[in-house]
Amino acid sequence: MERKFAPFFILFAAILWGSTGTTQIFAPETAHPIAIGATRLAVGGLFLLCLLLISGEFNSRNWAIKPTILAALSMALYQPLFFSAVSITGVAIGTVVAIGSAPMLSGFIEWIVLKKRPTIIWWYSTILAITGCLMLFLNKESVSVDPIGIIMALGAGLSFASYTLVSRELVEKHSSLSVVAVVFTISAICLSPFLFVYDMSWVTSLRGVSVSLQLGIVTTGIAYFLFNKALVHVPSSTAVTLSLAEPLTAALLGVFIVGEYLSLTSWVGMFLLLVGIGILIRSSHSKLIAEKT
Repeated sequence: MERKFAPFFILFAAILWGSTGTTQIFAPETAHPIAIGATRLAVGGLFLLCLLLISGEFNSRNWAIKPTILAALSMALYQPLFFSAVSITGVAIGTVVAIGSAPMLSGFIEWIVLKKRPTIIWWYSTILAITGCLMLFLNKESVSVDPIGIIMALGAGLSFASYTLVSRELVEKHSSLSVVAVVFTISAICLSPFLFVYDMSWVTSLRGVSVSLQLGIVTTGIAYFLFNKALVHVPSSTAVTLSLAEPLTAALLGVFIVGEYLSLTSWVGMFLLLVGIGILIRSSHSKLIAEKT
């Protein structure tokens, strides 16, 4: 049953991630993007660690140290790279390059490292989804194609792809809650110096507390727990492509909550993105049915 709903766990996680940008809009003006990212990991890591201690699931026996460190570093690197890319190139280009490059990078890493060649269906659906993502953000203004910003965005995409690949190896041996709790606690420790570099007075305000809890508990703790839980049953390349529901959610929230405008091209892009994701979900279900028979 859990395997059947695994793709939907990833979609729900991506929807939660998609609310990150909208949540940041409500953060105090003094909150620096990198400080928000560090706070997000700190709150998320603490939340997951508390859940792990309450559940009593953690078992350090035969724990894989190297993959854990790689996953934690990948997630710690993703935060400053992504937020910096967005601040340099704008939300549109930063998001498209970072999120859009992740599926391709994940597919190539899986191909080279695990010797698993992506299926034809994966290629079709990924190309459709990335094309839709590009069209979705085509109408955005304030775009600056800065080489440094592009490199940072690609670095963010590579970090997320690496995190997904390594985490899949971990959840095959340990519980999903144990993996995300340990990985995000280490990631939070890695980014903790940023909490002392930037002005953190905004955290003490009501808006600051609300934004921190939303980003830490909902878009990090719950979202990544669901994502890792699904990785047991879904290839990392497929999981990253399904994660393209994140910019789709962000765009819809921008329209209905922030009051942004989407052109016809963007709506067509949204449709292509949905078709690409739908093809992957149907492919996963068809594969499951075939294995049962």
